[in-house]
Amino acid sequence: MTAVLPGMLVPNMPDTPDALRPYAELVRDTGARRLWTGQSLKVETHQAFAHLAGAGVRVPVGTGVTLMPLRHPYEAALQARSLALMTGRPVVAGYGVGAPAFVRSLNGRPYASPRTMAADYLRTVRSLLDGEIVDHAGDYHALRGRLIPMDHPGVEVGVGVLRPNMARTAGGVADVAITWMTPPGYVADTLLPALEEGAKDRDGRCRVATVVHVAVERGGRDPYVLAHTAAAGHLAADHYTDMLRRAGVQADPADPRAGAVSLVDSGTYVFGSADHIAARLDEYRDAGVDEVVLNCGGVLFTEGRDAAFRDVGEIIEAVRRRHGG
Repeated sequence: MTAVLPGMLVPNMPDTPDALRPYAELVRDTGARRLWTGQSLKVETHQAFAHLAGAGVRVPVGTGVTLMPLRHPYEAALQARSLALMTGRPVVAGYGVGAPAFVRSLNGRPYASPRTMAADYLRTVRSLLDGEIVDHAGDYHALRGRLIPMDHPGVEVGVGVLRPNMARTAGGVADVAITWMTPPGYVADTLLPALEEGAKDRDGRCRVATVVHVAVERGGRDPYVLAHTAAAGHLAADHYTDMLRRAGVQADPADPRAGAVSLVDSGTYVFGSADHIAARLDEYRDAGVDEVVLNCGGVLFTEGRDAAFRDVGEIIEAVRRRHGG
């Protein structure tokens, strides 16, 4: 049953040491599969998770994603392993290349080949976590060394994936492809074939974890407002809107409000009863998604944490009922 239950995303950056604690307690109390966060530029992501573990709240965690330009792959592997040791639970260490402007602000120039950068980075992190000695001198990092061997819970290395080219890269080197706002048909028809193509020299493809915007229908809630509130930033980004158009969802970075309407009308922003949402999540699983992650950001940002938590609890219970748990 745990593998069927969705995970939960923290949709905002933690800004105090205890900001993640209520989310982790909800994951623990509902049996949700994992607590996910993205990159935080307030309280650093790994330190926020470590604080939770030190406070005695130990749940499986995932980063979806932290940004590669911020840390050398040796540091990334060390941080991921440390989280597994501190939590005593499996970790998904997900990474993203970062927007070109962000990369330029740190490195002085964007990556000439983001895919090459990602492949080298992920391969190095995976090798270090496997206890291997790494001897690599590439265009984006160099390393001769290994992690000091220690037993620890499993760490999966993930990467953010939106379009086929990065899916091919993920298929070759990652354990988990982490997707965001990707409709189930697009996962099945576009991303999975690319993942499998990339994995032709491996035994099986990597897992897929998909973040899905959700909100339970209640009196006074406008799904179009919720979708725009939750996703306006992504709907103004070229790479997200390109992905959505490939998936048949009309989105133009110049008009995020119209994009929000398309998210709702296409069912990509899932709005309805908890049972309706549970059924929609099964469509993602049928499409090949291995781990669904609930994003209640629209409700959180408009009505507050308690309202978002109520939605998460009801959706998880609906999933449990649907699958006989």
